[in-house]
Amino acid sequence: MNSSDGAAVVVGVDGSEPALHAVRLAAAEAARRQRPLRVVHGFIWPLLHVPLNAPAGAPPGGGLRDQAKQIVTAAVAEAETTAPDVRVSGEIIDGEAAAVLLGETTTAAMIVLGDRGLGGFSALVVGSVAIQVASYADCPVLVARGGAPRSVGPVVVGVDGSELSTLALDFAADAADARRTELLALHAYRHPTSSGPGDMQPLVYDERLLHSEQEQVLADSVAGLTERYPGLRVTRRAVRARPGRALTDASRTAQLVVVGGQGRGEFTGLLLGSVSQSVLHHADCPVAVVRAPR
Repeated sequence: MNSSDGAAVVVGVDGSEPALHAVRLAAAEAARRQRPLRVVHGFIWPLLHVPLNAPAGAPPGGGLRDQAKQIVTAAVAEAETTAPDVRVSGEIIDGEAAAVLLGETTTAAMIVLGDRGLGGFSALVVGSVAIQVASYADCPVLVARGGAPRSVGPVVVGVDGSELSTLALDFAADAADARRTELLALHAYRHPTSSGPGDMQPLVYDERLLHSEQEQVLADSVAGLTERYPGLRVTRRAVRARPGRALTDASRTAQLVVVGGQGRGEFTGLLLGSVSQSVLHHADCPVAVVRAPR
């Protein structure tokens, strides 16, 4: 992995428990990648023109900016405890959380954030900030899903033969190599369907032939990977299933699931494709979303 450019791993914090989960995940990731860690808090209150200092007679440190400083200080301390050898810095940036983090993506090695934050709707499995950042980021986005991060299990990557899944595969191979664990390349497919009214499709498919064809798609996708990562064990798995469901099932024993921001078979109108959204909402481990550079 290339850490010579000095780009930092950036984690967004808001004082919530999911954000602290993200801090611990980000600190471990920065340590693996030998990169600095930058803790960022989007401070929205100046945009709303509310008083930032504590009212007269209030205890010291009671103002909104003082509270933001406490959030960042606590997050920096948590990161330093998690990864003592990582250089950690913190900053408060005026602006809405998603906009602040998206501004960081042009120079960051990776953005890490919790799946929900303060003020999020409890019915949402993944908060709006995570979806916005994963949809528009110029760098990989790691969302802290699941409970405590696992130190065993494979890195799982969704593969569909598209150019974007190749980027996801490269990211996943790098992550598996850094963790010294297996890479599971998972290709989920379904029976061919009509592409529009009037299309004629055969009534019967040769299941073995179809499976063989899909296995070849997967084999072509991972070809050459072990040459770039000689010590990496790569397992290929082609399954007849919905991709989102297959990746979610695999997440139950994985350290990390990696998906492309949008691949084949996903609704082109979505900035974050249907499979990626499904995995973000239901995965039982951290999820990395890799998008093509703009």
